[in-house]
Amino acid sequence: MALSRIPADRGDDAHNKRERRKEARPGELLDAALDLFVEKGFAATRSEEVAARAGVSKGTLFLYFPSKEELFKAVVRENISGRFSEWNEEFEAFEGSTPDMVRYCMRVWWERIGATRASGITKLMISEARNFPDLAAFYQQEVIRPSNELIRRILQRGIDRGEFRPMDLDYAVFSIIAPMVFLIMMKHSLGACQPQDYPLDPERYVHSQAETLLAGMCVRPAEGASA
Repeated sequence: MALSRIPADRGDDAHNKRERRKEARPGELLDAALDLFVEKGFAATRSEEVAARAGVSKGTLFLYFPSKEELFKAVVRENISGRFSEWNEEFEAFEGSTPDMVRYCMRVWWERIGATRASGITKLMISEARNFPDLAAFYQQEVIRPSNELIRRILQRGIDRGEFRPMDLDYAVFSIIAPMVFLIMMKHSLGACQPQDYPLDPERYVHSQAETLLAGMCVRPAEGASA
């Protein structure tokens, strides 16, 4: 009886391994695609390269993602836009001052996005958006717009609480975004031109930018008293 069960047991193990492998494939494909998109750009990355790096056939890739464009969108959702629900929940639960929230958001953005491979997506979009208007529109809808809205909510919170002076929020959001985009470009492009004896420390840079911005946005005690 024991011998008769061996083939069935082994068959079950093999089936379970195949099922686990099948479930893991989308994630493996997204990881491979992210690496190649960041390394080579969208236009230069070929679907068969992604499949080969993930260890599957091109047909298997298209089984999960019917086109390179859909693969790219999935990479963006997996690494950036799919996290806005989490970030908005953190905004709602944050109990500190708004200046502290700005410091926290800029630091956490670096830790979760800027310091990871996903930051290369921004550089890719800056480089190739004009050549792929549909992807540019997708990125605008999925990343840029919700990002701007979240930053706007943070700044509005500071104004409503009397911590920030009134400002043009449509443009003030870029005061926070621009330093972070610069840091991405230094990491993925301009960094090659940087003198080796003067390295850019990302954490120190983010802290410096946050404090400089807050010095201009925060209401000073005398202003608050007169108001």
